[in-house]
Amino acid sequence: MQQWNAFYELIHSDSKRFVILTHQNPDADAIGSSLGWKLYLQKKGHIATVIIPNECPSNLRWMPDFAEVVTFDQNAQTVALSKKLLEEAEVICCLDFNALHRIKGLGGLAQNSQAVKVLIDHHIEPETFADFVFSDTTRAATAQYILEIIQQLGDAPLLDKPIAECLYAGIMTDTGSFRHGSTTPEVHLAVAELMKTGLNVNYVHRSIFDNNSLGRTRLLGYVLSEKLTYLPEYRTVYMTISMDELKRFNSEIGDTDGIVNFGLSLENVVMSVLLIERRDEIKLSFRSVQDFSVRDLANKYFSGGGHKNASGGRTGTTLAETVNLLLSVLPEYQTQLLNVEK
Repeated sequence: MQQWNAFYELIHSDSKRFVILTHQNPDADAIGSSLGWKLYLQKKGHIATVIIPNECPSNLRWMPDFAEVVTFDQNAQTVALSKKLLEEAEVICCLDFNALHRIKGLGGLAQNSQAVKVLIDHHIEPETFADFVFSDTTRAATAQYILEIIQQLGDAPLLDKPIAECLYAGIMTDTGSFRHGSTTPEVHLAVAELMKTGLNVNYVHRSIFDNNSLGRTRLLGYVLSEKLTYLPEYRTVYMTISMDELKRFNSEIGDTDGIVNFGLSLENVVMSVLLIERRDEIKLSFRSVQDFSVRDLANKYFSGGGHKNASGGRTGTTLAETVNLLLSVLPEYQTQLLNVEK
């Protein structure tokens, strides 16, 4: 209660300079929750700027006020601007991440800042770097949490269509279009509140999912037809994409997002894994259904983490070596995978 009272006073105080940070390779929840919070803070009379560590996918750039987002690593000017904004900030809000290493070069700048720090997140085991911590894994998305905080601050009347579009984008995507186990009655009630603003849910869905480049569409078709391996003895699908293949299809930021989910659409599959070769690492995306926790697997063997049914990981080895590691650990989880009721 003491934390909430102090936070309430902070938000309802005279105009302050806010900086909002979110994680590297930002997704729709990261961008949506950050912009939704920014628009709300501006309505409260504050000065607010969103800084993202690196470029986000093109299908997220339609969101209200995205043109004002600062991309930290874009060039020397944006690096300098980001440093200046963080030096001048009175409040730094950290959204949709639980550890400062998730924001790349911004982490040290945020840590060294004398600004009040606020963490709003729904991932497990948050680091203890913030003055105000709002962390709850029962929220399906950080955007849902942002909505609830605005309501609890007594500012539900300030919700409007632009804020609703941003928050709905985060909730919709982090619940897998409302099909994941995280989709609770509270999620639907939150969406109902957002729709009261005149929100067009069809517009948001089309802007994110029906806005693919020809290259991304062809990459998806190639991966599903040529790079998908089904292991029925483990009820697992894995797919690989090399750097050469990314170049072949002129892949852009975000083009591989969501591909891993297609593995779960197959009959009897409990876990889907996508392995992508990057310049200095192999990135893994894990998805699962029901009670099988890919978070535990990713954390134990792939320096990763996330949510029970949606996690990420990485290795510093080759694509082939990473595939071999994945195959070597599957027997450990075979009984669990075979016993899941899909």
